[in-house]
Amino acid sequence: MNSNAKNILIRGVNWLGDAVMTTPALLRLREKFPGAHITLLTPEKLKDLWVNHPAIDETISIKTGELLLSVSRKLRGQKFDLAIMFPNSPRSAMEVWFGMIRQRIGYARPWRNFFLTQAVTPRADAVKMRKLSVAEIKELVSQNPESRIQNPEISKSAHQIHEYLHLAAALGANPGPLLPQLFVTPEEIETAKTKFSLDKISNPIFGLNPGAEYGPAKRWPVERFIAAAKEIQQRTNCVWILLGGKNDSAITNQIESEIQNSKFKIQNFCGKTSLRELMSLLKLCRVLLTNDTGPMHVAAALGTPVVAIFGSTSPELTGPISSSELRHQILKSDAPCSPCFLRECPIDFRCMNGISVESAVEAVLKTV
Repeated sequence: MNSNAKNILIRGVNWLGDAVMTTPALLRLREKFPGAHITLLTPEKLKDLWVNHPAIDETISIKTGELLLSVSRKLRGQKFDLAIMFPNSPRSAMEVWFGMIRQRIGYARPWRNFFLTQAVTPRADAVKMRKLSVAEIKELVSQNPESRIQNPEISKSAHQIHEYLHLAAALGANPGPLLPQLFVTPEEIETAKTKFSLDKISNPIFGLNPGAEYGPAKRWPVERFIAAAKEIQQRTNCVWILLGGKNDSAITNQIESEIQNSKFKIQNFCGKTSLRELMSLLKLCRVLLTNDTGPMHVAAALGTPVVAIFGSTSPELTGPISSSELRHQILKSDAPCSPCFLRECPIDFRCMNGISVESAVEAVLKTV
């Protein structure tokens, strides 16, 4: 492998939360190649995530629906020494192959190994996020609790950040874990405070992120968010800010309506922010109460404590990572069918219904 590479392309992942989880590997690659020019090939919707990031010198954007050969044409003539692909898709390997990059590194997967010069063997301790069938779920919940087989404990090295660190190690980078890290400037924060009229607020600002792009199986019931927000505000005198994407507007509008009709304070910024503004607002929050979402990962990577609610997904695999300086709180029930990794619950939503308002309130109070 070329340890003297000066011009490196990294094919980034396609989702916000996953992109945040690549940052430890990106920082390790920067350590390994301190003098290299590192370019990130990223979906256009995520390009602003990398502004001021020390691991990245430049981004090349992929537009929504852009054809493979159009992307490859952007890479030709750039004289990249090598490319590393974080996604496991055949397309990501084909992009750099047609882009005529001589060294191409990615995980070995069917239908794409031909396009790689180095097909990296998957990690021995990787855990596959397999969706359970409806039959499997019904079998799990029907078992007697006393005779139920306990799931084996998942090691810390199974977390998704190690998938990307292992690929970086194929280039000689240190595979040791780091916390995911993102960056916003003080000027960006002040601009966001002014734009969203938060500059005159002296109360602590708490964030509420009740949506989830993946599907309803990842969403704690909206009525519980409302009840928890009211109780927390009564006990802390905080100001809540509602955050999320445009697809979360129905949920946040309902929460805003319920809380504004009481004595409590809330501001709804859902769907009204750019990505950089969302990052600045998350940095301003004393804590974020959230489902398992992209903004959850962004907040944690910015150093904001999160109280994260997990149902159909696994915090051991994709949860926020705590440290001695930054402690996150994870809420999950003991539902035997969790994690199922499904978008919609085929039974009675017991994984989310098993998480009480009181547990969320206490977790937030413990964090702040």
